Amino acid sequence: MKKLMAVAAVAAVFPLSAMADNIGNCGWGAKLFDGQSGVAPQVLAVTTNGTFGNQTFGITSGTSGCTQDGAVKSNWRTALFIDGNRDALARDMSVGSGEALDSLAHLMGVEAQDRVAFNRAAKDNMARIFAKDATPEIMAALRQVLADDAQLARYTTAL
Repeated sequence: MKKLMAVAAVAAVFPLSAMADNIGNCGWGAKLFDGQSGVAPQVLAVTTNGTFGNQTFGITSGTSGCTQDGAVKSNWRTALFIDGNRDALARDMSVGSGEALDSLAHLMGVEAQDRVAFNRAAKDNMARIFAKDATPEIMAALRQVLADDAQLARYTTAL
C-alpha cells in the first residue's frame, strides 16, 4: 500500500513527464489536438491531460480513447543510436545498406522479411530523412517515411 501511495504521489507531482509519450493515443488532450503536430500542440495536449487527470482515469476505466492493454514504450535507445551514428547512418542510407543501417533496423525491431523494404525506403528518402541535422527531426522524418509505407508503418512505434 505504501508503494502505491508513493507512486501516486510522484505521478501527481510529475504528471506531464509521465504522460508525454502517450498523448497521441488517449485522453482529452489527444482528442482536442488530434492531427496537429509540433511542440505547441504536444505541450497543450499533455497539459490538458495532466491538468484534468483524464488520461489516468481513461486508462483505468478504458474511456477517452485509452485502453488497458497498452504498453509503456520509449524511443530513447533509437534516439541515442541515431545521435551517435548520424554520419554512418547517412552514408548507409545513401547506398541502401551497411552496418549502421542494419543496426538501426535491428534496434527498431524490423523483421527479416521487411529489411529489404526498410533499406529501400531509407535509400529512396535519405535526403528527406536527413533534411535537418538534429536527431529529433531525423527521427520524425524517418517516422513519416515509414508511416507512408504500408509494409513498414508498424515500425513507427520504435521512433
